[in-house]
Amino acid sequence: QVQLAESGGGLVQAGGSLRLSCAASGSTFSWVGMGWFRQAPGKEREFVAAVTWTGDHTFYADSVKGRFTISRENARTMYLQMTSLKPEDTAVYFCAASRLLRATTREEYDYWGQGTQVTVSS
Repeated sequence: QVQLAESGGGLVQAGGSLRLSCAASGSTFSWVGMGWFRQAPGKEREFVAAVTWTGDHTFYADSVKGRFTISRENARTMYLQMTSLKPEDTAVYFCAASRLLRATTREEYDYWGQGTQVTVSS
């Protein structure tokens, strides 16, 4: 069984920064790629960023490129550093893990956390 737990969400003013963390438990052979998604009220869950097993390759949605940085400390810990936050970044952020090395769509992810709320005030 794989479990993912996000932390680090909160309320921040526009232009501010937050760092989200994701801690994974279970067999490390169950996943390879990891990523972040977000879901705003009334909208579908959307891809934010992904990182490969070694952390050498990262992928970003156009809306967060240059502002967000995804990284992996080890096989079980992943981060999302968010800077220059905007009100439109307000959403519940989900950590996810995939059996694929490179996964950028919701359908490619097998395991999900419960989410952490990020609210950016204007």
